[in-house]
Amino acid sequence: MQMHTPEQKQLLEQLQHIAAGLGQTLAPFGEVVLHDLCDPEHTVLAIHNNLSGREVGDPATELGLARIADPDFAQVVANYPNRFPDGRQAKSTSIGIKDSQGNYIAALCMNIDLTLFQGLQNLLGQFGSMNTSAGIKETLSTAGSDTIRAYIDTFAARHATTPRALSADQRRMLMRELREAGLTEMRRAMETVAAHLGVSRAAVYNYAK
Repeated sequence: MQMHTPEQKQLLEQLQHIAAGLGQTLAPFGEVVLHDLCDPEHTVLAIHNNLSGREVGDPATELGLARIADPDFAQVVANYPNRFPDGRQAKSTSIGIKDSQGNYIAALCMNIDLTLFQGLQNLLGQFGSMNTSAGIKETLSTAGSDTIRAYIDTFAARHATTPRALSADQRRMLMRELREAGLTEMRRAMETVAAHLGVSRAAVYNYAK
């Protein structure tokens, strides 16, 4: 085991605080491991939210050994595929820490358990799937409503804003343009405008005066 310099000791002490904070933030899905690369046989200095079953004092991984052997090894290796001992898929990020001499002294590693996220992804995919082979075409809004909404979107874009962020004066101007275009005569026009602007129908009638 290589002896630590005062600088290295201070870096490792600060990294322990960072690892603890990250561990609390990423729990329960992310494991955070701090490696002391000055001691290849016992690199694991701290482990938070333990998902891999490793213990403090365990040896370096292949990536850790590669860093120890090569000071030019990439300092940040992000989002690479990994796997826990029980087979669960993981996404890992490893950050190498150098001292003022340019030597790797530590590695801060995060391992994210993808099991739950993959399950949610599958559920969302199933929920969002549609039967497009039936050949049925239907819309739940009238053509008039689509036209009004498109006009409002265009009007808002001209004023470099969004429909719901239009000022009172801009809403009055909008209602005047809609009336001149004949769109306020369409069925449920005021309800459509109110919904798209995020205001009440009473407010829309007031802007239209």
